[in-house]
Amino acid sequence: MVAGERGQRERPREKRGSATGPNPTDRGKSGTKHHLAVERRGIPLAAGLSAANRPDDGLFEALLEAIPPLRGRRGRPRRRPGKVHADKAYDVPHCRRYLRRFGIRCRIARKGVESKTRLGRHRWVAERTIAWLHRYKRLLVRYERLEENHQAFLDLGCALICFRFVQRLE
Repeated sequence: MVAGERGQRERPREKRGSATGPNPTDRGKSGTKHHLAVERRGIPLAAGLSAANRPDDGLFEALLEAIPPLRGRRGRPRRRPGKVHADKAYDVPHCRRYLRRFGIRCRIARKGVESKTRLGRHRWVAERTIAWLHRYKRLLVRYERLEENHQAFLDLGCALICFRFVQRLE
């Protein structure tokens, strides 16, 4: 599942950093979007960030390419997921072409045709993982000026979620 969360606020007194842009939902304050690819239980597989005013589909291919090889049956490990659930922001032709080229089944809500509620039972997993990430104030409010630093904190938050999941299994 792929999700892009609405822009995150940046402190007004701090200067803008890279990967920030005016947030269309928050009175034009500069902010950042967190993009996540998660598996069906909510464990983050890949994370990225972009400016709040950029379309979500810009990181779609990069996010799926960043997923590490999946362990499974003997032989060559799978590089890509078998199926992708995404919201209407990813309903653009180049995203569907990308999935078709690699044989990935897609369940992307179509703009103007399907209601967003039909995807809800799968999409809430990605939204819940984003909520887990936003428990860390460092990710909810962006203090870092450099994109690399904020990406590092995003990766650290994903690692902590994975660690907590492994702890629950033991």
